Amino acid sequence: MYWYEEEVKGLEKERLKAADQPATLFYGSSSIRLWDTLFDDFKTFNPVNLGFGGSTLAACSWFFNRVVAPYDAKSIVIYAGDNDLGDGRHPEEIFIFFEQLTNQIFRRFGDIPCYFVSIKPSIARWDLINSLKYTNNIIENEIIKQDNNWKFINIYNKMLNKEGYPEKEYFQQDGLHLSFKGYALWKQAIYAKLLENFHAELI
Repeated sequence: MYWYEEEVKGLEKERLKAADQPATLFYGSSSIRLWDTLFDDFKTFNPVNLGFGGSTLAACSWFFNRVVAPYDAKSIVIYAGDNDLGDGRHPEEIFIFFEQLTNQIFRRFGDIPCYFVSIKPSIARWDLINSLKYTNNIIENEIIKQDNNWKFINIYNKMLNKEGYPEKEYFQQDGLHLSFKGYALWKQAIYAKLLENFHAELI
C-alpha cells in the first residue's frame, strides 16, 4: 500500500487545515478524487473529497483509520472496486473488502447513512464486464438483505447507451475516467439518493 502514501498524507494535511467540520464524506478512488466540482455540486450536504488515485476497496479499508475515522461524519458516500477488478481481484475478494469497510464504518460512526455507488461500466475495462456486474450484484444484494443504513446507488444502467455499451460522452479519452458529462450524470443520481429520507436534517 506504500504507493498511496503521498496522497494519503496530503489528505491528512488537508484535514488539519480545514476550518469547518464536513458532514458528508466522499471516499474512494480517482472517480472521487478527480471530481473538481464535488464541493459545489453537493454544497447542501457540506461535503469533503477524500478520494485518492488508484485506490481499491482494499486500500479504502487499509487507510480508513487515517483518512476517514478522524472526521465526525454524518454520512459517507463510497466509490471503489473498479481498480480491484483492474488489478485482477475476483468479485468475492472485493465483497470481503466491502464487508470489512462497512464494519469499520459501523464501529467508528454507528449506523449513519452510507451509500455505495455501483462500479461504473467503462470502455477501458469492458473485458471485465461480467465480473463487474457480478460484483455490483453481490454488493447490492447484501445491502438489500441487511436493510439497514446502507443504500446502493446504481449508476451502471445510466451510463449505457441504447445498445448496452458505455456511452462515450461520459468518459475522457482514456475510456476510464469520467468527463464533465459523466460527473453531471453522477451528481444527478447521487444527489437524488441523498435527498431521500436520510438527509432532511442536513438541508
